[in-house]
Amino acid sequence: MPDNRGRFDNEERRKTAGRALIQHDLHGRVAHLLATAILRGDYAPETILPREAELMETFGVSRTVLREALRTLTSKGLIESRPRVGTRVRPREAWNLLDVDVLDWYSRVAEPMAFALKLQEMREMIEPYAAGLAAASHTAQTFAELDAAHAAMVTARNVEEWVRADLRFHLSVLTACSNELLIPLGTLIERTLEAQLRVNAKRAEVYNASLGEHTAVFEAIRVRDATGAQQAMAGLLGVTRRRIEG
Repeated sequence: MPDNRGRFDNEERRKTAGRALIQHDLHGRVAHLLATAILRGDYAPETILPREAELMETFGVSRTVLREALRTLTSKGLIESRPRVGTRVRPREAWNLLDVDVLDWYSRVAEPMAFALKLQEMREMIEPYAAGLAAASHTAQTFAELDAAHAAMVTARNVEEWVRADLRFHLSVLTACSNELLIPLGTLIERTLEAQLRVNAKRAEVYNASLGEHTAVFEAIRVRDATGAQQAMAGLLGVTRRRIEG
């Protein structure tokens, strides 16, 4: 008789992996739903969350899945557990908004104009200086990526192509500044920045209306004009602010 143990072992491993993936997806969904409820204000800071049994019923998940979701939110600064007290929502100042998931969740429930302006303020503080650094510090490799992003903006045929190229352009500027502490900022704001760029493109008279301002940034970086790059990026972000406020 053929020995089927290897086949059965492989099948069991596939089933185990499948169950683990389902569990991971479930805990991710619960973490997302509970986090957005907290960030939206459904559970106010300093209040105690419902007991585990109630949350399990609310989300239709097991205790294992719920506890994994709660551990995720604990690691992101949204909640904390205390013996004989329960799970408490932490004060707003303790929330780790400089976390990719938390920032994305918050952007979905915050008042749109207020959030857009806060993101814009952050960009205005960082991106002009980053453009100046990129002009002074870019390498052949990082400039090639910026060049490709700018070329994609020039040839974009619709809003979606423009937004992808626009996002790539701004992330490339951060990379070209050669500061390893600034580069992760791109990863942090990528999702929320893409959403803002899409809104701005749709609000403009034509989706690529700011191509000239982007080209001014690109050319200043290309010729290593740090002051010009900083000023051009500030000008570009000024256009962005006017679209947000308009």
